[in-house]
Amino acid sequence: MTQQSPTDHTATTGEPASKTAVQGWPERRTAWYAVSIFALALLFLELDRGIMTLLVEPIKADLGLSDTQISLLLGFAVVVFNAFLAIPASRYVDIWPRKYILSAGIAFWSTMTALCGIAMTFWQLFVFRMGMGIGGILNGPATYSMMADYFPRERLPRAIAVMQLGFIGGLGISLVLGAVVIQMLLDIPSVSIPGTGLVLRNWQLVFIIVGVPGLIVAGLMMTVPEPPRRGRMVNLTKAMPLREVIAYLVKHWRVYAPQFFGLAVSAIESSGTRAWQPVFFQRTYDWSAQKTGLTLGIALLIAAPVGLLLGTWLTEKFAKTRNDANLRVVAIGYTISPVFAIAGPLMPNPWLAVASAAIAFMIAIGGAVPQNAALQSVTPNEMRGQVTALYLFVFAVIGGGIGPTFIAVFTDFVVGDERLLRYALSLSAAIMMPLAAWIMWSGVRPYGGAIAEVKIREQREASGG
Repeated sequence: MTQQSPTDHTATTGEPASKTAVQGWPERRTAWYAVSIFALALLFLELDRGIMTLLVEPIKADLGLSDTQISLLLGFAVVVFNAFLAIPASRYVDIWPRKYILSAGIAFWSTMTALCGIAMTFWQLFVFRMGMGIGGILNGPATYSMMADYFPRERLPRAIAVMQLGFIGGLGISLVLGAVVIQMLLDIPSVSIPGTGLVLRNWQLVFIIVGVPGLIVAGLMMTVPEPPRRGRMVNLTKAMPLREVIAYLVKHWRVYAPQFFGLAVSAIESSGTRAWQPVFFQRTYDWSAQKTGLTLGIALLIAAPVGLLLGTWLTEKFAKTRNDANLRVVAIGYTISPVFAIAGPLMPNPWLAVASAAIAFMIAIGGAVPQNAALQSVTPNEMRGQVTALYLFVFAVIGGGIGPTFIAVFTDFVVGDERLLRYALSLSAAIMMPLAAWIMWSGVRPYGGAIAEVKIREQREASGG
């Protein structure tokens, strides 16, 4: 008996696949313009979220916070509402115009970022950081849903690689720009706002400076054409119930479970490392925030494009002969990167630590391209938004929520000395990354079988069968 493809909607509803005519793909110029705006939005999302990693020490000093409280602001605050809103809200990605959803989200998180600049207490900053998380909840589901409607499967990894430049830019520029802005503001006294009694410190001005330009990006998103939806098994006038989506994923658990659980485990390590890495350089090697930001930012901006090129090239090379190309490249990356992630924090000098961090990030970003393409390639259009939201929920809530706090709690209560942060970072990588690699390898063969079934179905539809 032929195994049912993960894009065979009859597996959950018993309804036949639609026989709509095969649509032409959008013009390349239009598709790549959309990718450029998606990348710009992703850049500002990561910039707004990541800028705080360089501001940890002044925020701690001004608000009198512990590492654990800081970790809650870095991770948990941003993702807490994701657990309640992301999945139900993602249903509308599958039926509403996605560019409007994206534009509204960008405007909201940018406003919340700027408002972080007037926070005077831990709880005020916590609430505004939560607002940033709410604004970014649907950015991933809506963006990837549109990308899969702009590009055919064989070109999707390359398009995602270009879009990932926004992610890289956000991470790198948040470090470089943060360092530059901090240096500029060092000699500027606190700013008093007349009539309000507010006195803004240097770190608060940084939030305002990086938050406001995002409103321009929200306007640019409105100029992106909405592509026709492709790959739908049935025509929907309302969102598919979440219980059907869950039942679908459970039925095809051999394909989806390794992707979800492998991501969850690796995200704890990567999110925790990303949150505490700048602080690690300051505490371990006595680097200033400015030197840390500039050095790490430049290193990531150099290493990440190389990773994107290598990851895309390897995926496309494997795809010529293998159906499991996407997930195989991810598993290979998960297998190699722990070497550098474990060793980096233990290096005897900062430059070797920077080199290790850059190589680990290069490998990770190279795997991110096929990792996202893998999910979109086996998921029907009518549930793509919700499935992507579930996937990003794992990354954001489990990774972003647990990762920073996992390392902070280990530093505070196990190591017992914040100056020994390096051991918490190294141990996190030693535990999480090999486990993530084992999980991801378990999904390579089922994923290849699923893609083979998808190709058979597409050939049948193209021939009118």
